[in-house]
Amino acid sequence: MQARGAGVFLVLTRTAWVTLSAVLLVTSAVAWSTVSAVATGVERSYAITADTPRSESGRNVLVMGLTTRLDLHGEPLPDDVLRRMQAGESDRGGYNANTLILLHIPETGPAVAMSVPRDNLVPLSSGGEGKIKEAYGRAKIVEEDRLRAAGTHDKRELERAGREAGRRAQVRTVSAFLNQPIDHLVEISLIGFFHIAEGLGGVDVCLRHPTKDPLSGADFPAGPQHLDAAQALSFVRQRHGLKDGDLGRTRRQQAFLSAVTKRLRGADVTAVQAMIDMAKQDVVLDAGFDLVEFAATLPAEVRFDTLPIEGGAHLGGLDVNKVDQAKVRAKVTELATAPPPPPPDDGIPCVD
Repeated sequence: MQARGAGVFLVLTRTAWVTLSAVLLVTSAVAWSTVSAVATGVERSYAITADTPRSESGRNVLVMGLTTRLDLHGEPLPDDVLRRMQAGESDRGGYNANTLILLHIPETGPAVAMSVPRDNLVPLSSGGEGKIKEAYGRAKIVEEDRLRAAGTHDKRELERAGREAGRRAQVRTVSAFLNQPIDHLVEISLIGFFHIAEGLGGVDVCLRHPTKDPLSGADFPAGPQHLDAAQALSFVRQRHGLKDGDLGRTRRQQAFLSAVTKRLRGADVTAVQAMIDMAKQDVVLDAGFDLVEFAATLPAEVRFDTLPIEGGAHLGGLDVNKVDQAKVRAKVTELATAPPPPPPDDGIPCVD
């Protein structure tokens, strides 16, 4: 098992600055190739169908992080888990896609992970405009209402069908906004972030300034520091009190990804098993995603960037990001063909 673990970490070492879910997939894919009992343990989605447009060059993976405090079947997380997460009661049943990342894997060269700010005001696949993160939850509600009207009342069946409708809507909305086909889908719930940090025994980050935010539970001094799982979740959730609000939170997420990658390099087989267990509990993949092939073909470098916005606006009582769709699409094309330079590997980068 030690040799198998070494193989896992060899792949992980190559995936510096990879997105959270790509790290998970690489970890899980290599392990699953040798631990057959785990292969059937991850939830699969059929939101990406045979007639879904596919990339002609390279592959695009849409990574979605949900806010919900419910499990994959719509059941509430235990109260003791919520207390350990310090996540509170808000959005127990909400289904906003608060993390949206397009991972572009080219045929040659480094891959690039593009963060899509969650509050971008865009056309939704269901009609009308809204925050890009809302496509999932709105479609889920519509589908569940339709099924109830048709006589379906089984809670788990409604949850399954509603979430599939939400995934389809989120894929279509992001694809149309970016003018990019989506080849694969990865969904991870809020508790997945917690389980990752917990399985690794915490992560190391660095802050330029001290910060305190009772809404997220963040309470950190300035400088390098080690965060336990609950603190790490507060770290990636905080947006109040940050200079750039949600964009600041996006940079927090990137710092968390870097910390996870570095932590995995020195982790042991127990941590590998923790990642596998987390994937079985908290991750959903599209049915056509071949994880072993993905791990084998992931480029040596995966770089990170954030897609542009044009400032904020207050519309209909909501704070949104104004976007220039032409600029966003041009940036996606630019990043897909010429990814940003790799970050310096000189210790833990500090964020605001």
